[in-house]
Amino acid sequence: MKKIAAIILENDKGEFLFYLRDNKPGIPFPRHWDLFGGHVEDGEAPEEALIRELKEELNYDLKDFKFFRKYECLEGDAYPNIKYIYTGKINIPVESITLLEGDRAKYFIREEIPDIKFANILRSILMDYINGDKEAHR
Repeated sequence: MKKIAAIILENDKGEFLFYLRDNKPGIPFPRHWDLFGGHVEDGEAPEEALIRELKEELNYDLKDFKFFRKYECLEGDAYPNIKYIYTGKINIPVESITLLEGDRAKYFIREEIPDIKFANILRSILMDYINGDKEAHR
């Protein structure tokens, strides 16, 4: 089964940073909001994939992050996969973000999460994070 490493990025104001997926032919979930991250390559640990993907997508050197939860995604996505979800802080103003993949980046407040058009099962993952154990958020 394919593996995905992705991160819930949050700034000091409690806003979440997501990116809008491109509208390219054949891309799964075009024009949906997504977490940063991507596929874990053969022989790569999820943490290594996450660091590599953040560099490829944001030109961002991810250093401080924590594991949140693992999700087995058997439906609701383009293919069955295992998602390794991490959390981390980012405090770059959106206008200073260098987005190398996707259409645009944007910060959202918690109250907006239920109404955002997310790719795959991300809304439920984010709601787990928001409503979950406060210790997991530190």
